[in-house]
Amino acid sequence: MAVAETINHIRLDDKNRAWIDDTGVKVVEIAMDHLAHGWSAEEVHRQHPDLSLAQAHAALAFYYDHQAEFDDAIAESAATAQGLATASYDSPGRRKLRAMGLLH
Repeated sequence: MAVAETINHIRLDDKNRAWIDDTGVKVVEIAMDHLAHGWSAEEVHRQHPDLSLAQAHAALAFYYDHQAEFDDAIAESAATAQGLATASYDSPGRRKLRAMGLLH
C-alpha cells in the first residue's frame, strides 16, 4: 500500500510567522496582495513568477484558515504605519522647514 505524502508549502518561523516554503515570501504579503488587488491564486502566480501555482494556492488557503488573525495583524500594521506617517509629518525637521517657508 502506498503512503500518501502531505505537501503543505507553508512553514512557521520561531516568531510564528507563516512563510511560503523555499522562498523569502511571507503568507501575509500574499494575503495583502489578495485583499488590495483582488488577486486570485493564478494572478498571484503571474505577479510572483518565483512562486508556483501550488504555493500561491497554499498561501491563500493558509490565509483563509487563519483569516481573523491575519486581518487583525494587517489592521494593526496599517494603524502603526498611519501613526508613523502622521508623526513624521509633524517632525521637528518638517516644522523648521515650514517655518522657513520651504514646506507647506
